[in-house]
Order: sequence, then structure tokens, then C-alpha cells
Amino acid sequence: MAQDFNFDKIVLRRGTGSCKWDSRHDVIPLWVADMDFQAAPCILDALRRRVDHGVFGYTYVDENYYDALIDWFSSRHLYTFDRSDVIYIPGIVPALSAIIKALAPVGSGVIVQTPVYNCFFSSICNNGCKVVENPLLRRDISSSEFTYDMDFEGLEQLASDPSNVLMLLCNPHNPAGRVWTREELEKVRDICHRHNVTVISDEIHNELTMPGYRYTPYGTVDPKATVCVSPSKAFNIAGLQIANIIAPDESKRARIDRAVNINEVCDVNPFGVVALRAAYSSEGSEWLEALRKYLHENYLFFREYMLNHLPQCPIATLEATYLPWVDISALGIGSDALVKHLLDEARVWINSGVMYGADGYVRFNIACPRNTLEEGLERICNLLTQHS
Repeated sequence: MAQDFNFDKIVLRRGTGSCKWDSRHDVIPLWVADMDFQAAPCILDALRRRVDHGVFGYTYVDENYYDALIDWFSSRHLYTFDRSDVIYIPGIVPALSAIIKALAPVGSGVIVQTPVYNCFFSSICNNGCKVVENPLLRRDISSSEFTYDMDFEGLEQLASDPSNVLMLLCNPHNPAGRVWTREELEKVRDICHRHNVTVISDEIHNELTMPGYRYTPYGTVDPKATVCVSPSKAFNIAGLQIANIIAPDESKRARIDRAVNINEVCDVNPFGVVALRAAYSSEGSEWLEALRKYLHENYLFFREYMLNHLPQCPIATLEATYLPWVDISALGIGSDALVKHLLDEARVWINSGVMYGADGYVRFNIACPRNTLEEGLERICNLLTQHS
């Protein structure tokens, strides 16, 4: 019998060491990408059993871990790979940093499609490489909605420069909200193969697609591709620090594995291992489907509320993630200044588009109980409509 999961439940997170809630105690946080929902019951049960054991030494990652990972992606996404292709790691950002260290010489260029996840920039720069921007092309759908397309001509030009050796692909894309189609990913593959550019695909938001959209693993388009995956976003377990690099190319995998060890991010904690096994199960799948439905309802609520109260601020079509991307240029204020204004006066925290490479935009996090979302939006819209 299907369980009834209560995503409207308010979980008090202040005082728990939460980055999202304890960084500022006087605000509604609609910023950093974690959710305000308790993890799936099957994960909580598995973690309780592990805690009851009472011994937390160095972690051995066993066959059950690999079986859960491989079975989940093969059955759910038709993405097949072998245990030997997998490198476990504490998170996607350490994974990206190690991969860049392994595959991109210092001073070389790494292509990114802006606006994009801010840690792409830091991971590239921290490894002595150059950020090479291939901006996405905005396409307006209506006065209240827009989306983005890839600039393939621009990508071809950048890829043809031999100093650009890597491309970081965000699939699905944060913060643009796009779920790249197979045809789009095939074009990326063909361009990058043609110019010997290695594609690294960050697929951390892969489970969080909206109705009518299907995630295509880049590894099904290019079976030799290096792909980074984690249950952390979909199952709200980022603090348990578990992720995987899937690297079927033996030569690249050896270099990445070496870089993981050089960066000393080769160990994971026992709770991450336990949580992944529980998440990638039939019980985890049931919870995930209920979550996706709730997030879609939150998105519809968000879109309607914004259209009714701030119609001059178009919203990017949210095909995946729980992070709507909003054009605030009509307000006549820059992203950083608006975020500060909302933080100081409305006591609501959202993300500035500047950190993703796009002033004039902001990013919201709608992965919270609807009452919390409504209160945050009410505060924001009341403040902004007073000054309009």
C-alpha cells in the first residue's frame, strides 16, 4: 500500500547547525539548494539501524553499495556501467575539482554554459585553469516565461581552440532549469569529439524532473563519458556527503582516481553509504515520486503567485530542479542589491544571479512546505509592490 508522505510538515531546522537556517536566524531562507523536508523513511530507518550499531570506523564500500547504484541507473534511466567504472567520493564539487586536476593542464580552458552553478567557476580557477564561457541563448516564450537553448555555433568555435580541453556540462541545468534533450546532448558530443574536448557531466539534479520532461544521462549518449551523480539533492542528504564519478574510460579513470587521492577526498562516511543504498530502493523510489509531485505543485503555486503579484518579472520554464530562475531586470535594480534589500527589509534570502554569471536575475529555492514558500513570497511581493 502506498505511503502518505507529508511534505507540508514544518521541520524546525534552526539550532541544528543548518547552513540554510542558522546562517541568519531572522529570515526565511529560500536560497541554498537543500530541501526542508525530512529524508525518506527508508533512509531514516537505515540510518537508525547503523547508529544503533554504535561503531563508526573507517568505511568499507561493499558490493551492496555498487549493486544499488548500478541497478538504480540501469532500471530507472537505462544507463548501464560496471562497478569498475565507479569512483566514490564525498560530493560532486570535490569530484569536479579532482577531474579538472586530472584532465586539464594548468592554464588550459574549461568551457561552461552560463548562467551556471557557481562552484563550476571556483573548481576551474582553484585548479589553475581558465573559465571559458559559452553563454546559453535566452528564448522568450511569452511576456511572463522564457527558456534557454545551447549556443552550438559558439560551442563549436570555442571547442576548436586547442587550449580548451574540457567542458563542464550541467545536466539538468542549474539555474536555467533545462532538461537537455538527447538531440541536444548528441550535438554536444559530436562537437566535442570533433575537437578532442572532454565532456564532464554534472547530473546531481537528474531525479528532479517536472512532469513531461525526461532526463537523458550523458553517459547513454557517449558511453565513454565521465559523469558525476549523487542522491544528495533528490533525497535531501547533502550533509551525508556521498557521490560517485562514473568513468568508463580506463585511462581517464586512473588519472581521476590519482587526483582524488592527491586531493585527499577518497574516503566517505558510513552514513552516506547506508543512505545511498536505502535511497536507491523501491521504497526510496516511492518517496521520490511523491516528492516530485509536491515540488511540481509548489512550482505551479510559485508561478501563479509571481504572475499575479510581480508580472513584470518573467520566470524560466522549470523543467527540472526546485530552483526557479527569475528575470528581475524590470525592477531597475541589480541582483546583488535586490538580494540585500530583500534580506534587510523583507527578511527573505534568495540567491543573486551574479554568482551564476548573470546579473539581472535571481534564483529561488521552492523545496519547502507551501506555507513557508507562501510567507516568503508574500514578504517579497509586499515589499516590492510598495516601492513600485
